Amino acid sequence: MKECTDYAYEVGPIRPPSEAASLLLRVTRNCPWNRCKFCGVYKKTRFSVRPKEHVLKDIDSIKMWTDWLKAAEAAGAQERKGLAERFFNKLDEEQSWVYSSAAHWYRNGMKSVFLQDSDSLVIKPDDLVDILTYIRKQFPEIERITSYSRSETVARISDENMKRIADAGLNRIHIGMETGSNVVLKLVDKGTTKEKHIIAGRKVKAAGIELSEYFIPGLGGNEYSELNAIETADALNKINPDYIRIRTLAVTQRGSLIEDYRKGVFTRANDTKMIEELLLMVENLEGITSTIVSSDHIINLLPEADGRLPDDKQKIISVLKGYLELPENEKIIYRIGRRTGVMSSIKDLDDGDSRDHVLGLINKYGINSDNVDAFVDDLVNRFI
Repeated sequence: MKECTDYAYEVGPIRPPSEAASLLLRVTRNCPWNRCKFCGVYKKTRFSVRPKEHVLKDIDSIKMWTDWLKAAEAAGAQERKGLAERFFNKLDEEQSWVYSSAAHWYRNGMKSVFLQDSDSLVIKPDDLVDILTYIRKQFPEIERITSYSRSETVARISDENMKRIADAGLNRIHIGMETGSNVVLKLVDKGTTKEKHIIAGRKVKAAGIELSEYFIPGLGGNEYSELNAIETADALNKINPDYIRIRTLAVTQRGSLIEDYRKGVFTRANDTKMIEELLLMVENLEGITSTIVSSDHIINLLPEADGRLPDDKQKIISVLKGYLELPENEKIIYRIGRRTGVMSSIKDLDDGDSRDHVLGLINKYGINSDNVDAFVDDLVNRFI
C-alpha cells in the first residue's frame, strides 16, 4: 500500500438510521451536487474525494483495533494487563477517535460497513472496487456494505462497472428519490429527473444490489401534493426497490426551501395533509414487492405504517386511514404526543398516563387548532 501523506482518520456527518451499527468509512467529503433546497446538511462545504490510500489506511487502523479488542476479550487477566499497557501507549488523540469507531463497531458485531458521505459511487469505479475488495479482505465476516448515491451518478455508471462493484461487495445503495414528479424535482433543485430515477433504480437492481429509495411527503407543499404522490408511485412501480423509506418533510432554517415558502411558491402541508399524500402514494403502488419503512425515523408521524407489499398494503392503508378518521382534537393530541416523544404510536392515544401527559402540555402551551402546525414545525426541526 502506498504511503499516505497528510493523512487523518475521518468520519462524516450523517448515515441512514438503518446503519446505526455500521462502521462509518469516509470515501468522499460532503455532496457533489449540494443544491437541493430541502437539505441543509452540506451547505457552505466543498465536495472532495479522499485519496484511496487514506481510505485503505482507515481500514487498516480499524483492523488493528478490532484485532486488539478480540485479543483482549480472549486473553487472561495477566495478558489483558499487558495488552492494555501497549494500548495506552498507542492512544494519541487521533487513535482515540479510531478506537472509538472500532469499539462501537466491535460491540455491534462487525456485520456492516457504510461508505460516507453523500455519494460514494461518484469516485472512479476502479478505486471503489479496490476499496470494497480491501474491506472484504480485512473483514471477511461482514455481511453488508452500503452507500448513499444519486440517481444522476448511478445512471452514468456502465452496467459492466455496476456488476463489478456488486461483485466486489457493495450490496445495498440508498438513493434519495424524494419525489417522482419532474415539476417538484425542478422546484426543489434536485438536479435529476423522473426518467433518471427510473434508469438508476433499475440499474442497481439489475446488478443484484439491494435498493432503498426515499420519498418525502409534503415536498411539493399543498400545491403539488397529489402530483408528488401519484408520480412517485408511478416511478416506484417501474423500479420495484427493495425498500421505500418515508421521510416526512421538515422545512429547516439550514435549507433554502424555507425561502420559497416565504415567497409563496409553496404553502405548507401539515401532518394531516402529508398523511393524505402518503396514503395516495401507497394506494397507487401496484405490482411491486417493496418493503415500506416508516419506523426508522422519529420524523415520521405513523411509525406503524410499515410492511411488505403486496401482502401488507391494506394494513398500511388501514393505519393511515385510522389516523385520518380521528376527530380533530384527537389528531392534535397524537401529533403533540408523537412530536414530544410521549407517544410512540397511535395506540398510545388509549394509554391514560400518556394521554394525561400530552393534555397537560397542550394546556400549558395553549396549543389549539390555530397554532398546532407552527408548534409541531418547531418540534420537528429539533429532530433534524
